[in-house]
Amino acid sequence: MVHYLLGRFGQALAVLALTFTAAFLLLQVLPGDAIMIKFMAPEMALTPEQIADIRAAYGADLPLWERYLSTVGQFLTGNFGYSIQAGVPVSKLLLTNLPSTLLLASLGFTAALILTILLAAASNMTGMGWLRAGLQALPSLFISVPVFWLGIMLIQIFSFQLGLVSVISPGPVEKLVLPVMTLAIPISAPLAQILMRNIDQVLTQPFVAVARAKGASRSWVLWRHVARNALLPTLTIAGVLFGELLAGAVVTEAVFGLSGLGGLTYQAVGNHDTAVLQAIVVISALAFVTINLIVDLLYPVLDPRLGSKVGATA
Repeated sequence: MVHYLLGRFGQALAVLALTFTAAFLLLQVLPGDAIMIKFMAPEMALTPEQIADIRAAYGADLPLWERYLSTVGQFLTGNFGYSIQAGVPVSKLLLTNLPSTLLLASLGFTAALILTILLAAASNMTGMGWLRAGLQALPSLFISVPVFWLGIMLIQIFSFQLGLVSVISPGPVEKLVLPVMTLAIPISAPLAQILMRNIDQVLTQPFVAVARAKGASRSWVLWRHVARNALLPTLTIAGVLFGELLAGAVVTEAVFGLSGLGGLTYQAVGNHDTAVLQAIVVISALAFVTINLIVDLLYPVLDPRLGSKVGATA
């Protein structure tokens, strides 16, 4: 088990290191210069010598490898650098904007899991063939809908047509209802497809027929025996989709005018603020790796057979 845990943690650290390096190199070759954008404005009236001093102060005149090592050292100590455009440490911007994005992503992820389970349970417990076919077709519809279009449609229907959710000065809970729905519906689609397919496969196993022959109801067998066996592949995909959830949160925040990493990313891209973008990429990768690591560690708990194999390997 110790070897298993160390291996998983090692893989997580490798993914973070590769993501950090790739993001750093890509951001360095992007066209534009944040220092030139801010300090070359005519109203600043700075001389070339003053701009050169500013570049030296930010370390922009250092060779690429020195900037890389300096950035690595800063990140390892919790220092994400300095935002040129905002004029404040990046950590301050993250502390201001990250909590709202994490809240939105977490609620969207939870809602997606609930919607997935409800769709899978309803499609397998209903006795009407047409209803089962309709429920199983919903994920294909959900997955084909762009996030920005879905958000606009939800606003049109629930706010303007039905008047159920206000978009003008909404309360702290009310303002999250439609964004959470916008995130949850597309994410639930692939999860529901996989869970439904796995349930259908498990229902054909001999132990299910034995349980039914002993008089167990379909719903009892579904929740008691089938669900756990069908859940593992779904958890794997759920971890992978968390990265997509963060990307969807950025778009959703823009559609609904929410403060968070979405607006911060948009401003940083427009201003070529590489320090902010580097931090956002690393934070997103850290969240992605953490969710997948938790899923990996849950595997032996959900399936004792995997725990035995891990223990034997260790």
